[in-house]
Amino acid sequence: MTTLVAYVKAKPGKEAKLKETLLGLVGPTLKEAGCIDYHLHVSDDDPRMFMFYENWRTRQDLDDHLKKPHLVAFFALHPELVEGEVPLHFFTMLSERSR
Repeated sequence: MTTLVAYVKAKPGKEAKLKETLLGLVGPTLKEAGCIDYHLHVSDDDPRMFMFYENWRTRQDLDDHLKKPHLVAFFALHPELVEGEVPLHFFTMLSERSR
C-alpha cells in the first residue's frame, strides 16, 4: 500500500475557497480504482493549512489519480488559491491496517 501526505496552504483570504475546492476532490477521488481512503484535514493551529492523508492500493493507482481531470483542474487553480508549493510526501505502509 502507498500512502501520500500532502500539505496545502491557502493564500491569505482564500481559505474558504480553497476549503470548498479541496472538499470537492474527495467524492470523485473515493470512487477511483485503487483508492483505499482519502481524508482532508485542516490544522487546529492555522486555518490556512490543509492536509490530505491518502492510502492507495499501488503507487500506479496514486500516479493515475494525479492525472485525473478533477486534480488537473485543481492544479490549474493553484496559483490563485495556494501559497507556495504543495509538498507531497510518499510512504510505504509497514504495519497492517487496523480493523
